[in-house]
Amino acid sequence: MRTRRTLASGATALLATLALLSGSPAAQAATRAPSPPPARAAVAAATADTAAPTGPVCWYGSCYDYVSGRQITDTAGASVRMLQADPEIKPGDVDSHSLQELALQSTDHLSTVEIGWTVDFGLNGDTKPHLFVYHWVNGAESCYNACGFVQVSRTVKPGMAVRPGTEAKFTIQNLAGDWWVFYDDHAVGYFPGSLWSGSYTRAQVVTAFGEVAHATGSTCEDMGNGRPGSSGRSGLIEDFQLHGSKDRPALTVTATSPALYSAGHVTRTSFHLGGAGSGPC
Repeated sequence: MRTRRTLASGATALLATLALLSGSPAAQAATRAPSPPPARAAVAAATADTAAPTGPVCWYGSCYDYVSGRQITDTAGASVRMLQADPEIKPGDVDSHSLQELALQSTDHLSTVEIGWTVDFGLNGDTKPHLFVYHWVNGAESCYNACGFVQVSRTVKPGMAVRPGTEAKFTIQNLAGDWWVFYDDHAVGYFPGSLWSGSYTRAQVVTAFGEVAHATGSTCEDMGNGRPGSSGRSGLIEDFQLHGSKDRPALTVTATSPALYSAGHVTRTSFHLGGAGSGPC
């Protein structure tokens, strides 16, 4: 499967955005170069976007908006339940997408494991939600659903369509040095620890988020099911859990463009998210 820079750069853009929300000069400088910044903001109790919004982050001709819940910790894994949706994106646009995911990262943000669902015409050839996995090794991009991923399940596979309007549990956990991913507690497969030469076995940054990619100046894509986070019927990330951590789960929730894509109903372990952008595509 081919690597798409506009997609893979989204994770880097998210790191820069979350770091910028923390207000550090180093983090702000990181938004000017395509490399993950060394963000180390302290974890607070869950709040709804108390930091000043930054607006979308733009890289390589595409822009990214986020509603994110993050915790700095030390853990062997994490899980969330997410509402799967079929957000509207621009018809035929191979560069736009709308997704929700769980990501575990190293302290320096250079190593990452991701699982989630995405609506992405360029990746999947349709506008249905599909399961995906991804990883980064020492800041280097890989590719979706492959590039060292070891498939174990015969029935649940990265790239498969998922059912919109239903919830599913997404889990990442390090077991015996390998990063395993689970969908509804079903073992999908794993990224071998050898991809990182055994150096990445625990995560220090856990993020669950919605992401929308769009062209510069265009924000018509939906996040989640298109309803704002203040709605009780909007997109949902809930039941956030840490595995093998001494810390209690405690998400800090932020949004880059809350007038377009917002959070609501925030607790330490859950939040609603979504929005319709500037309107129909």
